[in-house]
Amino acid sequence: AAAAEKDGTFVNWEGRERPFVAALREVGIPADARTLTAIADEMDVPLGLGDVNAARVELHRLGVWTGVRSVEPLVSAGGPALAGAGEAVLVSWRMLLDAGRAQDGEEHLAGTARAPRLRLSKATATEIGAAEGDPVTVSTERGRITLPLEITEMPERVVWLPMNSAGSAVLAELGAGTGAVVRLSVEGVE
Repeated sequence: AAAAEKDGTFVNWEGRERPFVAALREVGIPADARTLTAIADEMDVPLGLGDVNAARVELHRLGVWTGVRSVEPLVSAGGPALAGAGEAVLVSWRMLLDAGRAQDGEEHLAGTARAPRLRLSKATATEIGAAEGDPVTVSTERGRITLPLEITEMPERVVWLPMNSAGSAVLAELGAGTGAVVRLSVEGVE
């Protein structure tokens, strides 16, 4: 549920609790605490927090952290993913209008969504033998997504896909997220 549809508590940077109540009450949307409790119960790790009030009591009981803060990590961040010929680094984000649940029952609104397209730089498209509008496939060991190509000014060996649009469910189909190295091919060309 969106913040406007649920009760909860934010903790601000000073450690002060800021409870809020739902501004909109939708039937059938479970509270986050109830959902998390159900997941924890399924994993045999009961939280004992059946509702928002129980979570607030637990949060209050825990109090504000007064211990020593952790030190900075001793390991440096890894370098960026590097893609070879026929590969690209995946980038993605959710479109405002996509295959998300917020449009259920709103077919006219959903009908205004942009048609899903895959985006590559001109140099990357040329490297794999693809032209504007060609069906290009992005694949991993888990799956593949094929969309029409739109050549866009962007870095070489980077591919952009809409994260959750019709025909482009990146996490579900590819099992990969932003920053993963994926394979590229033109549909019908080996």
